[in-house]
Amino acid sequence: MADDSIFTRIIRGELPGRFVWRDDQVVAFGTIAPIRPGHVLVVPITQVDRWTELAPELWARTTAVARIIAMVLESTFECDRVGLIVAGLEVPHCHIHLIPIRSEGDLNFALADAGASAVSLDEAAERTRAGLRASGHGAQVPES
Repeated sequence: MADDSIFTRIIRGELPGRFVWRDDQVVAFGTIAPIRPGHVLVVPITQVDRWTELAPELWARTTAVARIIAMVLESTFECDRVGLIVAGLEVPHCHIHLIPIRSEGDLNFALADAGASAVSLDEAAERTRAGLRASGHGAQVPES
């Protein structure tokens, strides 16, 4: 069995995370190095490295949650749309990046802000949680 990924450790509460969604299969939390404000990771709780190895039902649930969150991000953050990236190289645990973008050029990991302040990360997470609550998904939104 592979070692626990950093995402598994965040999901278990062993490491801090700014969660915006939690259900019995999928979580979502803000990244610590956002490409743009509102950048969220959608992660199946089960640790599987490649998205192509997820059970079809879990992949469907993960993308359904990503769609719900993307609609909230689009209405909450300044953007023209929400980009989606499934790269999977940096952490061996399937995850979807949702990034509020203005252009395709915004979908560039070189733009990630590794020095983003805790205040800005907290604010983005709270804006996303508030948007999810307002759209009727309060049961899946954890407390800050």
